[in-house]
Amino acid sequence: MNFIDKNVSVEQAIILLAKNGIQVSEKEAKIILELLYLVLKSYNKPKEKKY
Repeated sequence: MNFIDKNVSVEQAIILLAKNGIQVSEKEAKIILELLYLVLKSYNKPKEKKY
């Protein structure tokens, strides 16, 4: 899965999670970031108007 505008690197995610007591590998951090980008993508979809 490729997102053009990835603003958070895997290394930044690992550091941020570690600051909050969560230790993850690079593979796990990539999965977490992909999930967050998917949530963001679905959240930003315009809602359909029901008539």
